[in-house]
Amino acid sequence: MNSALQEIRERIIAANTAGTPLRIRGGGTKEWYGQSALGDVLDTRAYAGVISYEPTELVITARCGTPLAEIDATLAEQNQMLAFEPPYFGNDATIGGVVASGLSGPRRQAAGAVRDFVLGTALMNGRGQLMHFGGQVMKNVAGYDVSRLLAGSLGTLGLIAEVSLKVLPRPIMETTLQFAMNQNNAITYLNQWGGQPLPLSASVWHEGVLRVRLSGAEAAIHAARLRLGGEEVADASAYWAGLREQQHAFFSSFDESKGLWRLSVPSTAMPIALPGEQLIEWGGAQRWLKTDADAATIRRIAQEAGGHATLFRGGAKEAGVFHPLAPALAAIHRRLKTEFDPAGIFNPGRMYSEW
Repeated sequence: MNSALQEIRERIIAANTAGTPLRIRGGGTKEWYGQSALGDVLDTRAYAGVISYEPTELVITARCGTPLAEIDATLAEQNQMLAFEPPYFGNDATIGGVVASGLSGPRRQAAGAVRDFVLGTALMNGRGQLMHFGGQVMKNVAGYDVSRLLAGSLGTLGLIAEVSLKVLPRPIMETTLQFAMNQNNAITYLNQWGGQPLPLSASVWHEGVLRVRLSGAEAAIHAARLRLGGEEVADASAYWAGLREQQHAFFSSFDESKGLWRLSVPSTAMPIALPGEQLIEWGGAQRWLKTDADAATIRRIAQEAGGHATLFRGGAKEAGVFHPLAPALAAIHRRLKTEFDPAGIFNPGRMYSEW
């Protein structure tokens, strides 16, 4: 076993024996996400490096502490990418944190979420056992898919020691179009376009302007431009990167005393009737809301729209960051937690205060 991983294993075994909480952390760029982190820091960055990369197979395998910047640079050399566009939120982001947080960027509406690209993982559980799930090809994903279950688990089930991810080629061409329209029309058009053979890879509506990104072959891009119309946005790559990193004016003007809510709803849901400023992504399926409305009201309205609401940043976390689970689903979560982390040492309370 790698010496860095062995040291981590010894820390875990000692913590399990003593019942001491551990706070799994890579670069700490997403430590604010979720409930308040508790326990002694278990730093993953010493266990780093790309284990294997097969450009022709579209698969990369890396250790948890590997910087996301290193992964992106390695893939860029072969004109490939992590298609779900994971946000960094800081220069020290690691690939383990990418999977544990489960956060995706603007391209998620077309390519899929983090979990859709996780092929296999190595997980160190609360007993210090290294367990392997999945593989390095899509056909190995079968049965109870623990690897994808780890995406978004926030380290509550164990240390994601290694991960194999599917990668994709970079688009040959990209362009961005913008249209002046209100929120109702933006949602309507996004759903109409989403059902057509158009190379849409990202969308955002804010303050009366809808922007859509087209990605693909040159001929497909030109045909889509003629079909959609709109105004072409020059050098839009920086705009989408800023949106991914939440450097857009909507996010940078955020007041920490109020809540920044992330609402996941059906793309066809009409405008959310809540006070505050909104920004819409993912073809209408992701609604960002800056508001001082109470959590119960926000979650009730999101649920009535067929979705759920997460307190992404700021606000009062006492009401819970994540949408309350249905009893049956909560029971499954507890059983999984008990199975992988019987002493409850990993990131206690990070997702839900009761476990």
